[in-house]
Amino acid sequence: MKELKINYLALLAVVVLQFVLGFLWYGPLFGDAWMEMVNLDLATIEADPPGAGEWITNVVAAVLAMYVLAWLFVKLNVRSLGRGAWIGLVIGFSFVLMSGMVSGMFAKDPYWLNWITTGNTTVGLMLGGAVLGMWTKEKG
Repeated sequence: MKELKINYLALLAVVVLQFVLGFLWYGPLFGDAWMEMVNLDLATIEADPPGAGEWITNVVAAVLAMYVLAWLFVKLNVRSLGRGAWIGLVIGFSFVLMSGMVSGMFAKDPYWLNWITTGNTTVGLMLGGAVLGMWTKEKG
């Protein structure tokens, strides 16, 4: 079996997938609940939309997270959708969801707000892991 290398086309696809997930997550799926818990409304968002700094940070965060996941999958020889999804879920649950929940509890954030914000990243890691796990590329 040949050694894996990072599939940059798959990496691009999962970065785009992160933005699609975010659009759905903070839009039709949980947008209203999220806006209520953070005391925002559409009028406020439209009057002061996110600027370049927020979008640049968002892109860098998505690229960095998915690149590190792809790098890890090469090191672990992940070659399947199921294993990729499982590892993404375990990483998301362990490092994102649980630490976010603890931080949120101490900050007295609404319980469901923590599920929404950390859930987006956890599901994104799971979906990204599934794609990276199934769409592999071998050296040579």
